[in-house]
Amino acid sequence: MKANSIRARVRAEMTDEIKEIARRHLATDGANLSLRAVARDLGMVSSAIYRYFPSRDDLLTALILDAYNDLGGSAEKAVASVPPEAPATRWLALAGAVRDWALARPHEYALIYGSPVPGYQAPEDTVAAGTRAVTVAGAILQGALMTGTLDLNDDPLPPPSSVADLERVQAVIAPDVPLNVLARGLSAWVALFGSVTFEIFGQLRNTINTPAEFFDHQMRAQARYIGLR
Repeated sequence: MKANSIRARVRAEMTDEIKEIARRHLATDGANLSLRAVARDLGMVSSAIYRYFPSRDDLLTALILDAYNDLGGSAEKAVASVPPEAPATRWLALAGAVRDWALARPHEYALIYGSPVPGYQAPEDTVAAGTRAVTVAGAILQGALMTGTLDLNDDPLPPPSSVADLERVQAVIAPDVPLNVLARGLSAWVALFGSVTFEIFGQLRNTINTPAEFFDHQMRAQARYIGLR
């Protein structure tokens, strides 16, 4: 039993080391990871790394899961200390956490929110991790509705072709929030990541010289658009 425990610990440590080296390669090679290059940096023969990750896609999946979970954890932590009665403040905390995480880990952000990796198909087990952050956004809407701090107006419903899709999202992240309000929330979510992506990929360069202040302005405007008080 003790030997098994030691082997498991050694395997976990080696797995973490492989992923750390792979993250460094993301900075130089993007998602075009080479298991041989990672093995070389570790001083391993290339065949040895296959005991931990049978293919490049397995390693990419591990990195994607880590990135989604780390971002989701940051989002959850940022919002946890803000009461549901202050949904606009919760939204700003969530938005700030997403931006801070992306700025600190731009290459991991690019991995999960940049261009799709050619030839890679994410497995189903990435879905739960990938929805952690947006689930926080849904909880903000749900909490605002429950505390009477969500403005409900008579916005028209989204196009009939989108209603079934929105109902599926609604069931997962904000079951009691009206579809027209949920649609506004998802639009704001897209605006949040669009703003972060523009900053991360340099699209604001020579246009907006104070990105933090401009981001705050944008997210406050989105809170008003959603109807968060």
